Amino acid sequence: MEAAQQCDVVFLAVSGEFAKEYAPKIAEKALVIDNSSAFRLDDAVPLVIPEINPETAKGKKLIANPNCTTAILAVALWPLHKVFGVKKVIVSSYQATSGAGVEGMNELLAESRVVLDGGTAGHKVFAHPIAFNLIPHIDSFQPNGYTREEMKVTWETRKIFGAPDMPISCTAVRVPTLRVHSEAVTIETEKPITVEAARAAIAAAPGVKLVDDPANNVYPMPINATMQHDCNVGRIRQSLIFGDHGIDFFVSGDQLLKGAALNAVQIAQLFV
Repeated sequence: MEAAQQCDVVFLAVSGEFAKEYAPKIAEKALVIDNSSAFRLDDAVPLVIPEINPETAKGKKLIANPNCTTAILAVALWPLHKVFGVKKVIVSSYQATSGAGVEGMNELLAESRVVLDGGTAGHKVFAHPIAFNLIPHIDSFQPNGYTREEMKVTWETRKIFGAPDMPISCTAVRVPTLRVHSEAVTIETEKPITVEAARAAIAAAPGVKLVDDPANNVYPMPINATMQHDCNVGRIRQSLIFGDHGIDFFVSGDQLLKGAALNAVQIAQLFV
């Protein structure tokens, strides 16, 4: 800990318990950016996405980095919220195996080979076989029937947006890909919104890239968003549920970059 206190900036990529014990002590002398969930919902600790709420980091020595699924949703949602006012959010996530670490990626690769060789896939990392499968279960189930991963999206987005009562419902699904989380999003807005206006807002926003030309089969996909700093947003269309006060869209973002490491570095850059 003493060595860490000699640093200007300390990036913590450790367990929540470790962070709770040591992060405040390190932050007495160094800027600490914590990637665990330990302080994300702590009212005294800012939860920061630099494209959205950089002002909350001012004067702070301990800053929380958001959950990867939250970060990808929020950076796409924010420019729409600024212009049209997001009233309700319904999101389904399609989360890569790397969200469970290298062990999750290795299980997908190994068990896919087993299936391709005519065998039956097994599982240790995930609750069920992930090879050629989808698992609507990430993290522990809560009393309300949602998983903790799903509730993190609700709780953290509200905090980042400064909108404590915003209705947000998430279904989180593990999918058999290696990298990049994708999300299908439906929003209701306070002001009328059109596809053209939504595209313009996304195109002008930092941290996101408009990838939306369905006539030519151009839309966000993990294969294109991998290793990209910006989250790709497309499939923007008028909502059949909320009419001229709603749109649907699809976002793909590299959760190891904007969802984790890149966002942490961008937070540090606020202080440079």
